[in-house]
Amino acid sequence: MSYQSKDVLTSMDSVRQVVDGIHAAQKLKVLDHIDDHCRVWIERSPFMVMSTVDRAGNIDASPKGDPAGFVKVVDRATLAIPDRPGNHRFDSFQNIFETGHIGLIFLVPNRNEVVRVNGTAQVVRDLTLRETMAIKTRVPDFAIVVKVQEAFYHCGKAIIRSHLWQPDLAAPTDGLPTYAQALHDQSHSGLTLNEIEARLTHNDKNRLYDE
Repeated sequence: MSYQSKDVLTSMDSVRQVVDGIHAAQKLKVLDHIDDHCRVWIERSPFMVMSTVDRAGNIDASPKGDPAGFVKVVDRATLAIPDRPGNHRFDSFQNIFETGHIGLIFLVPNRNEVVRVNGTAQVVRDLTLRETMAIKTRVPDFAIVVKVQEAFYHCGKAIIRSHLWQPDLAAPTDGLPTYAQALHDQSHSGLTLNEIEARLTHNDKNRLYDE
């Protein structure tokens, strides 16, 4: 039987009874646009997490990575994200078509803070925009255009606690399943482990920007 919580909170009042008060700066720091501080952070970020939600409230979080600057700051109200070759599931696209809501977290290696952006999104094929995102002459088939509703810096406590940028303190990776092992055991695709490993190796070497 799955775990059932015994002390469930149902309102912000119940939260504030435990932890009360919020510093004024934590409210005032939230912008409705990309200012110069957020812009330079986004332009230096090679990795982000993109969250979307469907009309039933199901949430999807997807990692996105490329050379720093891959997310374009089009203007103070607009970001553009290239869509690179992937698993062809297009979960984020489906959610954007259903609700248009999106949330982004931008990381910069060796910095503890993150920048968060929330807003609405569209999937577009504007050629001029997509051409600015080409890598190795490969123009992405799609781009996600984000209209910014909130943008703000988030403190570094989570990164500090995790020691994310301190590999000498990282837990050992011995015993972790490989991606191929997980796919083999979870998908029941009929492919052998060696066949899956070969496909993944090919994808990692040859399909970063090409199908």
